[in-house]
Amino acid sequence: MRPLIGLSGRRWPASRLGDFLPRAMSEVSFDLHFSDYGRSVALAGGVPVELTRDADVDEIIAHLDGLVLSGGADVDPQSYDAAAHENLGEIEPDRDEWEFALYAAARAKGIPVLAICRGFQLVNVAHGGTLNQHVELDDGVGHPQWDINGRTATHAVSCRSSSLIARVVGESLDVNSLHHQTLAVLGEGLAVGASADDGVVESFSSTDELVLAVQWHPELLPAPDPTFVWLVTTALEVQD
Repeated sequence: MRPLIGLSGRRWPASRLGDFLPRAMSEVSFDLHFSDYGRSVALAGGVPVELTRDADVDEIIAHLDGLVLSGGADVDPQSYDAAAHENLGEIEPDRDEWEFALYAAARAKGIPVLAICRGFQLVNVAHGGTLNQHVELDDGVGHPQWDINGRTATHAVSCRSSSLIARVVGESLDVNSLHHQTLAVLGEGLAVGASADDGVVESFSSTDELVLAVQWHPELLPAPDPTFVWLVTTALEVQD
């Protein structure tokens, strides 16, 4: 059977939709899942499952064969005992708590995890690592590049020859750049797999190679993206 791949997402109050909904529904909340994540899973051969935080985390993970921790708001610096930077972006502590729990349950079950952008940052924090909370656009490499279409690859990353990401995508590739936070201290049990020309870590993996984290957004690049193929293929192997 095709593996079931869970997709985390955001939860916003309906008031953020402006005039789209009547005032009577302004206190309703909605779950937000960008369609490119699900499409990327499907094109890689998996069955995407958009997750809700209203179910028990352990029960959710019990039904899944793999997990995608998706992009979004900044990770709350309190989770790694840091004071908030003056340019810290939007944080969603409830989402942090939910995704930390999802990640812990996925690791306990032994299913593969693909962590993207915010997910990359959250996994590093889950392993005791820290983040640089704000990075400006600089000298041509660019973190972030908000004024360029997110489907456009804007800079290269180089992969370490022995790394998981190198086996998945090759020695180097061009990626997009939609993050304004970067990895500061690498968490325990993680190994750097790829970096940008300015030294910013762009990918790491767990030592058991069941977690692949990338700082770029592969769901916006041509599909089926190799990272999603890795996720689905590894989920099938774990099933067996």
